[in-house]
Amino acid sequence: MKVINFAETPSLVSQYMSELRDVKIQGDMMRFRQNLERIGEIMAYEISKTLEYKNVDVVTPLETATCQRLATPVVLGTIFRAGLPFHQGFLQYFDSAENAFVSAYRKYKEKKYKDQDEFDIYIEYIASPRLDGKTLILADPMLATGSSMELSYRALLTKGVPARTHLAAVIASQKAVDFVKEHFPEDTTLWVGAIDAEINSHSYIVPGLGDAGDLAYGIKE
Repeated sequence: MKVINFAETPSLVSQYMSELRDVKIQGDMMRFRQNLERIGEIMAYEISKTLEYKNVDVVTPLETATCQRLATPVVLGTIFRAGLPFHQGFLQYFDSAENAFVSAYRKYKEKKYKDQDEFDIYIEYIASPRLDGKTLILADPMLATGSSMELSYRALLTKGVPARTHLAAVIASQKAVDFVKEHFPEDTTLWVGAIDAEINSHSYIVPGLGDAGDLAYGIKE
């Protein structure tokens, strides 16, 4: 698997990442969502460079110009709920893409150890077009363990096998990166804004940024 880590090359992604992490800025939910969206847009542009295009003749007011248009059918997949603003960034660029949505959530179990959370990942809802022969871009802003991404991908495979898969995350733990390398096809590419070294006993990325869903939409009960 190829891993593209945007933190290795300073860019505007670095600016948006610093604002997403900053507790003094996080209180502005609109700005938080906008920064997720902006990073999605930049990743969409970079992914677009890897896709196939075809030449087309376009009639201008003066003559005919030979241009290129996307020849790769794209499906944008996202995981509820934190993935929605991130997904919107991709949709701003791949505006004619089909879309897929998966609801994956943690169901916590009774603790065996006082300071350690235990949970299973459940898939509750899926809506997707056929994926056969298409390029799937599966986005989830926080890649903590990789389990939600992997289960969502397996659920989407019930709709067909994509020709190529791109995974996109804003922040990933090193543990999650290692996990997806083992559980996804070898030709998959992971695009990530930053890779953090650790996850804590609650399976939150450290230093991370907190709960992206709560920061984008408010604290859930």
